Amino acid sequence: MSANVANAPESVVLPRRERLDRWLHRMYSHSSGIHHFLHRRMRPAGTAVGIVFVLATCLGIGHARASIYQLFSLSLAMLSIGLPWALLRRAKLEAAREVPRHATAGVTLRLALRVRNRGRRHIRRAWLAETPPDPRPDVVEFITLREPGEEERNRFDRCFAYFRWQWLLLRRRLFADGISMDEIDLAPGQQKRVFIEITPARRGVIRLHDLRVMLPDPLGLFQKCVRVSAPPVSLTVLPRRYPLPPVRLPGGGAFKISGDANTNAIGTSGEFVGLRDYRPGDPLRQIHWKSWARTGHPIVKELEDTFYPRYGLVLDTLSTDRNDDIFEEAVSVAASFAAEIDTSESLLDLMFIKNEAHIVTAGRGVERAEKLLEVLAGVTPSRRGGHKSLARLVLRHSEDLTSCVVILNGWDDSRADLLRSLALGGVVCVPIVIGRGERPANVPGHWLESGHIARDLRRLPANL
Repeated sequence: MSANVANAPESVVLPRRERLDRWLHRMYSHSSGIHHFLHRRMRPAGTAVGIVFVLATCLGIGHARASIYQLFSLSLAMLSIGLPWALLRRAKLEAAREVPRHATAGVTLRLALRVRNRGRRHIRRAWLAETPPDPRPDVVEFITLREPGEEERNRFDRCFAYFRWQWLLLRRRLFADGISMDEIDLAPGQQKRVFIEITPARRGVIRLHDLRVMLPDPLGLFQKCVRVSAPPVSLTVLPRRYPLPPVRLPGGGAFKISGDANTNAIGTSGEFVGLRDYRPGDPLRQIHWKSWARTGHPIVKELEDTFYPRYGLVLDTLSTDRNDDIFEEAVSVAASFAAEIDTSESLLDLMFIKNEAHIVTAGRGVERAEKLLEVLAGVTPSRRGGHKSLARLVLRHSEDLTSCVVILNGWDDSRADLLRSLALGGVVCVPIVIGRGERPANVPGHWLESGHIARDLRRLPANL
């Protein structure tokens, strides 16, 4: 046996810590599944009565006390009535969800459902519940990520990593609540509009596909969960956004002759510079009718093309943090700028690296700012690489950019080299650096302390 292990490839022989983590992941995953099954079917009152029954059973052994026997009999009778009653309840419902286009992380959303009773029984005292997707992390996340402050826990907690598992469950839970606000009372064939409130916990795309009707027993101890026939839908949750003070980015509008590549107005626009003879292809709206009537031949107005400022929003997606808290804050800061920068008279390019270079443009005549927020909702951190590819992406478009807001996920030599490369390439940058603790002495731009992003954003100067 030892000879086989010694001759095995290095990738097969796992370190002792990784073997333990894999075993813990398997055990915690099974126990969480059992807990979820029981928690959805046992109400708090049922849990309390079950505990009383177990205690009365243990205390009644060898103790001839009438009060203990009475408590045992009462709890046993309640359990014997509640559990079979809940199991015998039936419901056959179909529903259709009315989902808005967007939601925002941390903001309660009210969903409407059209529910119809397809069964033969009158359904009373029931509730609808939208179950979030399975929040259990995979084994790679459990091994790689670390709970904030895990290194400060005692040796036993670090060894069995139970608090890490609980933190990952909470971190991956897509939304909270999800219970209908009112009871359902539906006669056979009747249709009703029901409302459910959910609070998205994090950005991303939520797939709603597990709608259940909760059918409790009359004592409120147990409830039966019956799946409701409803087409699955997806809900895009935009990143959390912070309020920004009125800020002005470096650079502004200008005028440029024949600036078609830089002008994104719909129709003709620009400053009036004079009159000229009509040329085939000139739009009718540019004809100067008074001059035509005076001269007898077509005269058109000559306009100077407008050059709109084009800003860059550069997001650093490289994350070496083992809990990604700073990365999520960087995405929220990027979303705040994307939502606040006025794109009615400008263009905004979102640039980031995830496996390959990505650039998404919003602004006058292109896309709305919501497009940038939708893209930011699906951005994931990169674990490998540096910032050279991000620098090349920005420098490739440097001639079109008026200035850039560079949102950095931490501070180190690689990020300093990124800013240095952009400065040498002639890019006007506004660095926004997010990190823990006080601002280091050598950090340029604006420092946002992790955990106090809203406070530090409010302190930004008017002229960035």
